[in-house]
Amino acid sequence: MRPYRVVQWATGTIGTRSLRGVIEHPSLELAGVHVHAPGKDGLDAGELCGLGASTGVRATRDVERVVGLGADCVLYMPLTCDLDEVCRLLESGANIVTTRGEFHHPGSMHRVVRERVEAACERGGTSIHSTGSSPGFITEAVPLVLTSIARRVERVAVDEYADLSRRPSPELLFGVMGFGVAPAEFAEERLSRARTSFGPSLRLVADALSLPLDSLEASGELATARHRVRIAAGELAPGTVAAQRLTVTGTRAGRPLMRFRATWYCTTDLEPDWDLHDTGWHVTVDGDAPLDVSVRLPVPLERMAEISPSYTANRAVNAVPFVCAAEPGIRTTVELPQITATLS
Repeated sequence: MRPYRVVQWATGTIGTRSLRGVIEHPSLELAGVHVHAPGKDGLDAGELCGLGASTGVRATRDVERVVGLGADCVLYMPLTCDLDEVCRLLESGANIVTTRGEFHHPGSMHRVVRERVEAACERGGTSIHSTGSSPGFITEAVPLVLTSIARRVERVAVDEYADLSRRPSPELLFGVMGFGVAPAEFAEERLSRARTSFGPSLRLVADALSLPLDSLEASGELATARHRVRIAAGELAPGTVAAQRLTVTGTRAGRPLMRFRATWYCTTDLEPDWDLHDTGWHVTVDGDAPLDVSVRLPVPLERMAEISPSYTANRAVNAVPFVCAAEPGIRTTVELPQITATLS
């Protein structure tokens, strides 16, 4: 079979890693690169992702030029989702794999948005799939595998831990995530964002187990730095937000059935004390085949910023052939075959 022709859309931290993954993939061919920054326009893809060698594919900011490439798939990874762009790509005949979280569970989408995307898929004969490490791999693929040896499931809980102390990304930590501010200034909506970020994954797994959720409840907690602390992204003053814990719980028949909890921290010297673990995940399944599984990322903190994008980008790259082969529509982890990597 000919290789799938792929466009990389956006070249931020994750997009740069997936771009390199496409170039090095034995069954994919890089067809184009879409960028937003004027300074990247016209640069060779190899230069953008640090390969050094020229690929002959140059980045463009022109949407119509990308559409005209006739690619099989677009790896769509911008900071914000533009529905007009998404539908234009789908209608043009390009499938989409995205690390954006809007398409994990069609039933959780606003009806008008869902119908518009589904119509675009139908017109283009294409499909779209949201994936990544979290949400995606740890909230969908792993729970589905673990529950496959059960006949009765009482609860599935996923805990995520991330030590961000060596992450040299001040815009992300201070600007996007809200670290370093007084607790009273921390935006309340940040604490409930787990409902929209991770809730669709919980609903997807519950639906797959024929145990649909009745409701989703979101909550959050904050912890502050006891002392002034210097991290890779800057400085945290005493009494400012240095850790946050976001929880979303899916209930059924009045009892918690699915839970995801993210604990992100910049120091272990917290007020109050929190039970913290190394960066990674902890998954428990309660039922007639109980499981307790820890997945640790064995990467030194000094290299975490360098390595961690692979966990999100690689799954998206590996999903391309499966999404291209899928029936038109919004395709979920449940509907696609198990994602298997083709390695060179």
